[in-house]
Amino acid sequence: MLFDDVVLGRRSIRGYKPNPVPKELIEEIIRLAMRAPSSMNTQPWNFYVITGEPLNRIRAGNTERMVAGVPQSREFRTGQGFTGQHRDRQVGVAKQLFAAMGISRDDKEKRQDWVLRGFRQFDAPVCIIVTYDRVLDGSDDTPFDCGAVATALVNAAWSRGLGAVINSQGIMQSPVVREHAGIADDQVIMKSIALGWPDESFPANAVISERKSVSEATVFVGFD
Repeated sequence: MLFDDVVLGRRSIRGYKPNPVPKELIEEIIRLAMRAPSSMNTQPWNFYVITGEPLNRIRAGNTERMVAGVPQSREFRTGQGFTGQHRDRQVGVAKQLFAAMGISRDDKEKRQDWVLRGFRQFDAPVCIIVTYDRVLDGSDDTPFDCGAVATALVNAAWSRGLGAVINSQGIMQSPVVREHAGIADDQVIMKSIALGWPDESFPANAVISERKSVSEATVFVGFD
């Protein structure tokens, strides 16, 4: 695929076929992703690729704890809640997704089920947990690098026919993730990426999120 085809065609995939993803293909995708820019070549990222029963245990533990009201324990800082135009964009894509799925505003049961899908890693056959070396905790460059490699990973996956969605819900209960993924103590859990073969019959997979224009996002200085 051409680069433009990957970037313009990629969508966040929230519905997957149950078909397994070959380990060799995941290795190929990660190898490509690790060519992402890295501040001074520090390459702070690591990946825990989970499938099968360990992933099922993470799904169950994550969901059960959240439903029971156990406070979330994300390890990477969460920051403040979105406000203003950023909140508007967050609500906007949620409205797109709910409309695609036929979930009405007052349908609490379906809305709750949608939220729980995130905690279940969207029922994808594979979950990739992105971590970074704890010795770099607090570095501004480290999350920048991890964001770059995550972007490269989902684009590489798309170029190979796989879908993905980057999310935080799947790592809200970090003790569960650490236990069943065997994440080393010298790692900080940053993000999770659901990965698998897209289910084209899943309505939300057709949603293309709106983007602000170049003129809104860009200031040109020194140009005629």
